[in-house]
Amino acid sequence: MKGWDADLRLVFWETTAGCNLRCIHCRRLDVLDTISQGDLTTAEGKELIEGIRRVGSPILVLSGGEPLMRPDLFELATYAVEKGLTVSLATNGTLIDDPMAWRIRAAGIRRVAISIDGADASTHDAFRQQPGSLAKALEGFQCLKALGMSLQINCTITTHNVHQVEDLYALAVRLGVDALHVFMLVPVGCGMTIAETHMLPAETYEEILLWLWQKSQEGKLHVRATCAPHYFRIIRQQARRDGRPLGLSRDGFAAMTKGCLAGTAVCFVSHKGEVFPCGYLPVTAGNVRAQSFEGIWTGAPLFARFRDPGLLEGKCGICEFKHVCAGCRARAYSATGNCFAEEPYCIYQPLPRIC
Repeated sequence: MKGWDADLRLVFWETTAGCNLRCIHCRRLDVLDTISQGDLTTAEGKELIEGIRRVGSPILVLSGGEPLMRPDLFELATYAVEKGLTVSLATNGTLIDDPMAWRIRAAGIRRVAISIDGADASTHDAFRQQPGSLAKALEGFQCLKALGMSLQINCTITTHNVHQVEDLYALAVRLGVDALHVFMLVPVGCGMTIAETHMLPAETYEEILLWLWQKSQEGKLHVRATCAPHYFRIIRQQARRDGRPLGLSRDGFAAMTKGCLAGTAVCFVSHKGEVFPCGYLPVTAGNVRAQSFEGIWTGAPLFARFRDPGLLEGKCGICEFKHVCAGCRARAYSATGNCFAEEPYCIYQPLPRIC
């Protein structure tokens, strides 16, 4: 069976475990008030950047924690840009004022993604566990917008805000963002503690993803479902129903290739140098402190397994959409301890095979 290629498109680097917020869904359990002594050093960060560049020209997303807490962040961002990488920043936005916004732009960062998890302050601030965090995030947003930065909203949808999806979309349109990325909760880290109360039923996931597809047809901004690979089944079903081509982009920030990209087009590097298939799947393929990034990406046995669709189990293994969806490997791992088990939050039943 033909495997998935290893065309690296996105590298998420958790530049620090330090953060000024305590979000209830955070992928980490050990969030720190300051930057961690275990973070990759500046020199190690530059070596990581060089290793990424030797593999290809993916988008490098500087994340955390809160990456703006890291004092050498702009030195590292500038270095990555000089090496030819497209650099994006994922932040909670609360530390951005006019001087910080100028530094972000001057470093050559191409896009900033700010997390907004509620259409009003009470909803967002409760999720982020800091009063005033929405107001601060929106202030930071406006500072960046005034400089002409490309902006994106990241929004995690759970039971706490699912009733606000229309308002969240309207907010994104009103703010004039380039993209809205809707994340479906994966129970990992702090997210495990809220899974029972905040995870949406599979039927609601389907409804939200269909709603997101409908919003994408308006063309007001680029929308994307993250950690919800069955969205790629839905858009193909809708295109087939309407008798039209998909028209998916494969380039830049709007690239739409297939559902779960873990270990095939995406990887996550922790603040300590561990390389994971994605940020929500705590199974390591290696550590850049012990071996080169390119050696891990091209040679790790774990990644070789992720690139073999024949290893998918359950209904994902027999699904006619598995090459474009693959199911969320992190959600499967969280539910079963098996990276290759079927996606537990997908209601689709594969068509029976004709022998």
